[in-house]
Amino acid sequence: IRPGRLTSGELEQNFADLHPPLSRSEALIEADRCYFCFDAPCTTACPTDIDIPGFIQKIRSDNLRGSAQTILAENIMGGMCARVCPTEVLCEEACVRNTHEDKPVEIGRLQRHATDPVYAADLQLFERAAPSGRCVAVVGGGPAGLSCAHRLAILGHDVMVYSRDDKLGGLNEYGIAAYKTVNDFAQREVDWILSIGGIEVRTGTTLGNDFTLTELRAQYDAVFLSVGLGAVNALGIDGEDMHGVENAIDYIAELRQTEDKSRLPVGERVVVVGGGMTAIDIAVQSKRLGARRVDIVYRRGPEQMGASEFEQKLAQTSGVTIHHWAKPLRVDGEGSVQGIEFERTALD
Repeated sequence: IRPGRLTSGELEQNFADLHPPLSRSEALIEADRCYFCFDAPCTTACPTDIDIPGFIQKIRSDNLRGSAQTILAENIMGGMCARVCPTEVLCEEACVRNTHEDKPVEIGRLQRHATDPVYAADLQLFERAAPSGRCVAVVGGGPAGLSCAHRLAILGHDVMVYSRDDKLGGLNEYGIAAYKTVNDFAQREVDWILSIGGIEVRTGTTLGNDFTLTELRAQYDAVFLSVGLGAVNALGIDGEDMHGVENAIDYIAELRQTEDKSRLPVGERVVVVGGGMTAIDIAVQSKRLGARRVDIVYRRGPEQMGASEFEQKLAQTSGVTIHHWAKPLRVDGEGSVQGIEFERTALD
C-alpha cells in the first residue's frame, strides 16, 4: 500500500470528467430527438419531478436560462444531479426513444448543458420574498439541508445551517467519485445556492455535542433535521479492523479532498466487498489511482447488485473484475492484510 503508482499526468487523465459537456450544436441535435411526450414518462420516473420535456424544449429554442429555471425550480441541486444521477435507471430508462432506437435522449447531459452556464456566470435565477420575521434551523449541510435552506430563504425566512463538516455539500462534497464531479463543482454549486441570501452557516458543529434539539426548538421558529448518512455497515468478520482494511466512504472522502492524488496510498491489489454504487466508485477509483488489480466480490448475482448495469459495465471496462455469489469469511494476516477468504453463497 503506497502512493505514487502513477504520474501526475496519468492521474489527471484518469480523473477527468466522466461525461464531458455537450457543445451547443450537440445539445441542439440531442434536444431535437425528444418527442415531447404529453404524458412524459421521463418526468414520472424523475424522483424530483422535473418537467423534462419542458426544459428540453427550451434548449431546443436556445433559451438556456429558461431551461435552467425549469430544472432548478424543482431541484435546486440540478447541476450535481445532472452529473451523478443514475439516469440510466430513471428518466432515460423510461424514454420512449428506447422502443424506437434502443437509445434514449441523453437527458442528464442536456440538463448539465442547461445548468452549467448559471454557475459559470453566477446568474441568480430566484429572488427572496419580503422578510417573514421567522428563523429556521437546518441541521445538516448536505443536499437535503441546502435544498431546504434555499427554499426557506426564497419564502423570506432567515436560515441557520449547522454542519459537522468543514465544507457544506455532504455526500456531494465527500461521497461521490472524483471523476463524476470535477473542478470543485460541488463547492461552486454550494456557493451559488447560498448567494440567494438569508442563509447563515456554522460548520464544525454537531447535534448532541455542540447543541441539543431542545435548545434549537427554543431558539428557532422551526427545526429541519437532515443529518444524512452517519455510518457504514460493518462486515462482522474477524480481521476487518486490520491495517489495510478501509472504509470505502472515508477513503472516497479523503480522495475527494486531497490536492495531490499522487500522494494518496493505494494497494497493488484491492478487494472491494459489496455491490452498490459506492463499491463501484471505490473500485474504479482504486484502479485509476494505479492499483494493478481490483476485484469486487458480491454475495449475490448481477441482477441483485445495487449498482446499475451502466455502473457495472463502467467497472468492468475500467479493468475491475466482478465476482458474484461469494461473501467474505475472514481477513487473513498478522497486523496487516495478507488476503481475504471467501465462500460461495446461494440466493436468499
